[in-house]
Amino acid sequence: MAQYFAIHATHPQARLVRKAAEIVRGGGLIAYPTDSCYALGCRLGDAKALERLRRVRGMDDKHHLTLMCRDLSEIAAYAIVDNVRYRLLKAATPGSYTFILRATREVPRRLMHPKRKTIGVRVPAHAVAHALLAELNEPMLSATLSLPGEATPPSDVGEIRERLERVLDLVIDSGPCGVEPTTVIDLTADEPVVVRKGRGSLEAIGVPA
Repeated sequence: MAQYFAIHATHPQARLVRKAAEIVRGGGLIAYPTDSCYALGCRLGDAKALERLRRVRGMDDKHHLTLMCRDLSEIAAYAIVDNVRYRLLKAATPGSYTFILRATREVPRRLMHPKRKTIGVRVPAHAVAHALLAELNEPMLSATLSLPGEATPPSDVGEIRERLERVLDLVIDSGPCGVEPTTVIDLTADEPVVVRKGRGSLEAIGVPA
Protein backbone atom coordinates (compact mmCIF):
# COMPACT_ATOMS: atom_id res chain seq x y z
CA MET A 1 0.00 0.00 0.00
CA ALA A 2 1.44 3.34 -1.07
CA GLN A 3 2.30 6.03 1.43
CA TYR A 4 0.81 9.46 0.82
CA PHE A 5 2.61 12.78 1.31
CA ALA A 6 0.95 16.17 0.77
CA ILE A 7 3.89 18.38 -0.25
CA HIS A 8 3.45 22.08 -0.93
CA ALA A 9 3.79 22.84 -4.66
CA THR A 10 6.01 25.92 -4.28
CA HIS A 11 7.48 25.56 -0.77
CA PRO A 12 8.12 21.83 -0.32
CA GLN A 13 8.53 20.66 3.26
CA ALA A 14 12.14 19.47 3.67
CA ARG A 15 11.17 16.68 6.09
CA LEU A 16 8.76 15.11 3.62
CA VAL A 17 11.18 15.54 0.72
CA ARG A 18 13.84 13.65 2.70
CA LYS A 19 11.40 10.84 3.43
CA ALA A 20 10.42 10.66 -0.25
CA ALA A 21 14.08 10.43 -1.24
CA GLU A 22 14.59 7.61 1.28
CA ILE A 23 11.74 5.68 -0.34
CA VAL A 24 13.30 6.12 -3.80
CA ARG A 25 16.75 5.07 -2.55
CA GLY A 26 15.18 2.02 -0.93
CA GLY A 27 13.87 0.73 -4.25
CA GLY A 28 10.49 2.46 -4.21
CA LEU A 29 8.39 3.45 -7.20
CA ILE A 30 6.67 6.79 -6.70
CA ALA A 31 4.17 9.13 -8.33
CA TYR A 32 5.33 12.75 -8.16
CA PRO A 33 4.44 16.14 -9.68
CA THR A 34 6.23 17.83 -12.59
CA ASP A 35 5.63 20.98 -14.62
CA SER A 36 3.70 18.96 -17.22
CA CYS A 37 1.93 15.90 -15.73
CA TYR A 38 2.33 13.61 -12.78
CA ALA A 39 5.17 11.17 -13.38
CA LEU A 40 6.43 7.82 -12.16
CA GLY A 41 9.93 7.80 -10.74
CA CYS A 42 12.49 5.40 -9.30
CA ARG A 43 16.21 5.17 -8.56
CA LEU A 44 18.45 5.23 -11.60
CA GLY A 45 20.32 2.00 -10.93
CA ASP A 46 17.45 -0.12 -9.55
CA ALA A 47 16.59 -2.89 -12.04
CA LYS A 48 13.60 -4.20 -10.05
CA ALA A 49 12.05 -0.74 -9.73
CA LEU A 50 12.57 -0.26 -13.47
CA GLU A 51 10.67 -3.48 -14.16
CA ARG A 52 7.81 -2.26 -11.97
CA LEU A 53 7.73 1.09 -13.76
CA ARG A 54 7.54 -0.61 -17.16
CA ARG A 55 4.77 -2.88 -15.90
CA VAL A 56 2.64 0.00 -14.60
CA ARG A 57 3.10 1.87 -17.87
CA GLY A 58 2.64 -1.24 -20.03
CA MET A 59 5.72 -0.41 -22.13
CA ASP A 60 8.59 -2.44 -23.56
CA ASP A 61 12.32 -1.71 -23.76
CA LYS A 62 11.92 0.24 -27.01
CA HIS A 63 10.10 3.04 -25.23
CA HIS A 64 12.42 5.89 -24.27
CA LEU A 65 12.81 6.43 -20.56
CA THR A 66 13.71 9.83 -19.15
CA LEU A 67 16.45 10.88 -16.78
CA MET A 68 15.10 13.69 -14.62
CA CYS A 69 18.11 15.89 -13.93
CA ARG A 70 18.75 18.90 -11.71
CA ASP A 71 20.62 20.96 -14.28
CA LEU A 72 22.61 20.99 -17.52
CA SER A 73 25.84 19.79 -15.90
CA GLU A 74 24.07 16.67 -14.70
CA ILE A 75 22.65 16.07 -18.19
CA ALA A 76 26.17 16.28 -19.63
CA ALA A 77 27.28 13.37 -17.43
CA TYR A 78 24.73 11.04 -18.98
CA ALA A 79 24.21 12.38 -22.52
CA ILE A 80 26.55 13.61 -25.25
CA VAL A 81 26.10 17.37 -25.53
CA ASP A 82 28.08 19.54 -27.95
CA ASN A 83 28.02 23.35 -28.12
CA VAL A 84 25.05 23.55 -30.51
CA ARG A 85 22.94 21.19 -28.43
CA TYR A 86 24.02 22.88 -25.23
CA ARG A 87 22.64 26.22 -26.41
CA LEU A 88 19.27 24.66 -27.19
CA LEU A 89 19.17 22.82 -23.88
CA LYS A 90 20.07 26.01 -22.02
CA ALA A 91 17.19 27.87 -23.68
CA ALA A 92 14.73 25.12 -22.75
CA THR A 93 15.69 24.20 -19.19
CA PRO A 94 14.16 24.05 -16.76
CA GLY A 95 10.90 23.45 -18.59
CA SER A 96 8.38 21.06 -20.11
CA TYR A 97 10.73 19.55 -22.67
CA THR A 98 12.28 16.10 -23.05
CA PHE A 99 15.34 15.76 -25.27
CA ILE A 100 16.56 12.55 -26.87
CA LEU A 101 20.37 12.41 -26.96
CA ARG A 102 23.12 9.86 -27.40
CA ALA A 103 23.84 8.24 -24.05
CA THR A 104 27.26 8.23 -22.40
CA ARG A 105 28.84 5.19 -20.78
CA GLU A 106 27.45 6.36 -17.44
CA VAL A 107 24.00 5.17 -18.51
CA PRO A 108 23.28 1.46 -17.84
CA ARG A 109 22.57 -0.38 -21.10
CA ARG A 110 19.15 -1.51 -19.90
CA LEU A 111 18.05 2.14 -19.76
CA MET A 112 19.06 3.03 -23.31
CA HIS A 113 17.01 2.50 -26.44
CA PRO A 114 18.27 -0.99 -27.43
CA LYS A 115 19.19 -0.10 -31.01
CA ARG A 116 19.87 3.63 -30.98
CA LYS A 117 21.76 3.82 -27.63
CA THR A 118 19.88 6.98 -26.75
CA ILE A 119 18.24 8.31 -23.60
CA GLY A 120 15.64 10.97 -22.84
CA VAL A 121 16.72 13.79 -20.52
CA ARG A 122 14.91 16.71 -18.94
CA VAL A 123 15.13 19.33 -16.20
CA PRO A 124 11.69 19.93 -14.63
CA ALA A 125 10.45 23.37 -13.61
CA HIS A 126 8.55 22.21 -10.53
CA ALA A 127 9.73 22.99 -7.01
CA VAL A 128 8.84 19.57 -5.59
CA ALA A 129 10.53 17.62 -8.37
CA HIS A 130 13.61 19.82 -8.11
CA ALA A 131 13.79 19.48 -4.32
CA LEU A 132 13.52 15.70 -4.59
CA LEU A 133 16.31 15.53 -7.19
CA ALA A 134 18.51 17.74 -5.03
CA GLU A 135 17.94 15.48 -2.02
CA LEU A 136 18.69 12.36 -4.08
CA ASN A 137 21.86 13.99 -5.47
CA GLU A 138 21.49 12.03 -8.72
CA PRO A 139 19.03 11.83 -11.64
CA MET A 140 15.80 9.91 -11.20
CA LEU A 141 14.54 7.48 -13.82
CA SER A 142 11.13 8.70 -14.87
CA ALA A 143 8.17 8.36 -17.22
CA THR A 144 4.90 10.24 -17.60
CA LEU A 145 2.18 8.69 -15.47
CA SER A 146 0.17 7.48 -18.44
CA LEU A 147 -1.80 4.27 -18.10
CA PRO A 148 -2.16 1.62 -20.82
CA GLY A 149 -4.94 2.30 -23.32
CA GLU A 150 -5.76 5.79 -21.98
CA ALA A 151 -5.34 8.95 -24.05
CA THR A 152 -4.52 11.33 -21.20
CA PRO A 153 -2.68 10.82 -17.91
CA PRO A 154 -4.63 11.21 -14.66
CA SER A 155 -4.13 14.57 -12.93
CA ASP A 156 -6.35 14.05 -9.91
CA VAL A 157 -4.27 12.68 -7.04
CA GLY A 158 -7.29 10.97 -5.53
CA GLU A 159 -7.71 8.99 -8.73
CA ILE A 160 -4.00 8.15 -8.84
CA ARG A 161 -4.14 6.85 -5.27
CA GLU A 162 -7.28 4.84 -5.88
CA ARG A 163 -5.96 3.17 -9.01
CA LEU A 164 -2.28 2.72 -8.19
CA GLU A 165 -1.85 2.59 -4.42
CA ARG A 166 -1.27 -1.18 -4.52
CA VAL A 167 1.54 -0.96 -7.10
CA LEU A 168 3.33 2.18 -5.88
CA ASP A 169 5.28 2.88 -2.71
CA LEU A 170 4.50 6.60 -2.48
CA VAL A 171 2.10 9.14 -3.96
CA ILE A 172 3.12 12.78 -3.61
CA ASP A 173 0.19 15.19 -3.70
CA SER A 174 1.09 18.73 -4.78
CA GLY A 175 -2.23 19.56 -6.40
CA PRO A 176 -3.19 19.13 -10.07
CA CYS A 177 -0.40 19.28 -12.67
CA GLY A 178 -2.38 19.10 -15.91
CA VAL A 179 -2.67 16.40 -18.55
CA GLU A 180 -0.42 17.67 -21.35
CA PRO A 181 2.94 15.85 -21.46
CA THR A 182 6.27 17.38 -22.39
CA THR A 183 7.34 18.38 -25.86
CA VAL A 184 9.82 15.74 -27.06
CA ILE A 185 12.69 16.77 -29.34
CA ASP A 186 15.22 14.37 -30.87
CA LEU A 187 18.68 15.94 -30.97
CA THR A 188 20.59 12.97 -32.38
CA ALA A 189 20.60 14.29 -35.98
CA ASP A 190 22.08 17.50 -37.38
CA GLU A 191 18.73 19.31 -37.01
CA PRO A 192 16.23 19.01 -34.14
CA VAL A 193 13.29 16.70 -34.87
CA VAL A 194 10.04 17.24 -33.00
CA VAL A 195 8.81 13.80 -31.92
CA ARG A 196 5.82 15.07 -29.94
CA LYS A 197 4.32 18.52 -29.50
CA GLY A 198 3.37 18.97 -25.89
CA ARG A 199 3.31 21.62 -23.20
CA GLY A 200 6.69 23.15 -24.03
CA SER A 201 6.49 25.91 -26.66
CA LEU A 202 8.59 25.33 -29.78
CA GLU A 203 8.61 29.05 -30.57
CA ALA A 204 10.08 29.86 -27.16
CA ILE A 205 13.21 27.82 -27.91
CA GLY A 206 13.48 28.60 -31.63
CA VAL A 207 12.67 25.14 -32.97
CA PRO A 208 10.55 24.96 -36.14
CA ALA A 209 7.35 22.95 -35.83
